[in-house]
Amino acid sequence: MIASQPEIILHRQSKQNRCFDEKLGKDLRLRMMLIPAGSFTMGSPGDELERSPAEDLQHEVNVNSFTMGKYPVTQAQWRYVAEELPQEQQALNPAPSRFKGDMRPVESVSWDDAMEFCARLSTHAGRKYRLPSEAEWEYACRAGTTTPFHFGETITTDLANYRGTDDKSIGWKGNYGAGPKGKYRAETTPVDHFKVANAFGLCDMHGNVWEWCLDHWHASYEDAPTDGSAWLTEDENASRVLRGGSWGSSPGNCRSAYRNNNTRENRNNNNGFRVVSVASFA
Repeated sequence: MIASQPEIILHRQSKQNRCFDEKLGKDLRLRMMLIPAGSFTMGSPGDELERSPAEDLQHEVNVNSFTMGKYPVTQAQWRYVAEELPQEQQALNPAPSRFKGDMRPVESVSWDDAMEFCARLSTHAGRKYRLPSEAEWEYACRAGTTTPFHFGETITTDLANYRGTDDKSIGWKGNYGAGPKGKYRAETTPVDHFKVANAFGLCDMHGNVWEWCLDHWHASYEDAPTDGSAWLTEDENASRVLRGGSWGSSPGNCRSAYRNNNTRENRNNNNGFRVVSVASFA
């Protein structure tokens, strides 16, 4: 007798949340979603499949409201800021990405490049833009969920862009838990390709490109702040945090709790970012 397979429940949402559009150029906007204040448990429970020691220790975090880009910054948005807005600290390559396309996320950008983008955008908009703290990122990604993905207990390549095939040479599996194997596209997809949003209206939080955060890297959450702020040190050469996984990641590395890091100068073709700001809504 063949045992029945466990039911897999995944949630495909398309939310209409409060937002505003930051005008960049003619017919070019940056959509910012309101992320309400709240609290959540950061990190992963001890029984979460493929969890990393870097996800210890789980802790409660209180987060103030903020706004966050609905999508990772696109190549069209990047090019406008790089070409049209005055330099703050450093020059920006207007076309750094390996995988070209106006609606694809910009990639091959360093943490310092992303910070320059934020500085220029802040001056242009007259409001502060920055990278998210690691706590803000995870809070926004989870959007009230406690499962490994905001979709549910697993993930499929119909919902996100990641390596959905086995790679025995590096010991990666193309499926997560009871979920199915899928495609390996080996490139980025345009933002909102999957027409899926979490409960806060955010898209592409799992896979496509890793997203830079403000925080310096710490190997665990011991002594981490609990107010949602970025966890910084005095070492400006410290590695920076990346979240969310990418087109080249295993599904387990795309989990809400998974933590990655790289040097601030790294311009890998799977590293991108999205921005946050504090904005008032009437």
